[in-house]
Amino acid sequence: MKPAPIISKATLKYPFYQSPAACGFTSPAADYLQDTLSLDQLLIRHPAATFFARAQGCSMEGAGIFDGDILIIDRSLTPGDGDVILTLLDGELIVKRLVYRNGKPRLHSEHPDYPPIKLNNEQSLNVWGVVTEVIHHLR
Repeated sequence: MKPAPIISKATLKYPFYQSPAACGFTSPAADYLQDTLSLDQLLIRHPAATFFARAQGCSMEGAGIFDGDILIIDRSLTPGDGDVILTLLDGELIVKRLVYRNGKPRLHSEHPDYPPIKLNNEQSLNVWGVVTEVIHHLR
């Protein structure tokens, strides 16, 4: 299965209120100026190298990734220490945090019930991309 790149011919723009939405005390002097916002421009930095995937399971809940969430994955980024990645490990697509310990990569879950995966030379690992955004529905 090869991911299909996102190729957008038109960019949709939605109303965007410049005043922040307070999650604490509100500011009575807040301006309510309306502008527009393109979700493509906000969430996708490299359209030709970006694709979506749906998360399954609970192993990444500590990273804010829940079962059913939509992941935005960028294939153009080089994965670094601490990045959440989508990888094909021994034929299975998984989402894990890439962590280096003593110069050796490990794949960490963000849930206490799942131990880190220590990689060895006999395993087949193919990184498909870096997870850059998570779309999580509240309702």
